[in-house]
Amino acid sequence: MKVWTSSWFTDLPVTIQKIGISRGTPRGYPAGYRKMPELAPGAWFKTASPAEYHDLFMDHLARLDVQVVIDKIARLSAGRDAVLLCYESPDKPRDWCHRGQVSAWLFEKGGLEVFEWGHLEDGCGWQHPKLLPQFQKGRLL
Repeated sequence: MKVWTSSWFTDLPVTIQKIGISRGTPRGYPAGYRKMPELAPGAWFKTASPAEYHDLFMDHLARLDVQVVIDKIARLSAGRDAVLLCYESPDKPRDWCHRGQVSAWLFEKGGLEVFEWGHLEDGCGWQHPKLLPQFQKGRLL
């Protein structure tokens, strides 16, 4: 199973299982997606500064069991490749997103490489393109 991140609005193949990790889902979104609310940010997501957001969300992820999360992704995708979705555009680098933090956490704690769909060359884990540059590790900036 391969896992990517992307936006609800990205055109994705029908063969990939869509799994929402945002607090909500776009109105009228076609059926067939799954949800993982445990990977969504907290109620502070619109009010925290970027640094506070990073710390709060990484603390949230630290309370989860990474293997349980990976197993749930596998179960929800039923053997298919999966994409973890939220709202921010993948083509706007300034629009950072928590899915970069999810990629970093899944790689660091579970060894799972999670790239941004269509941005394989940009890296995964702590090099994921949706992380704010100050939180990326190992990338020449």
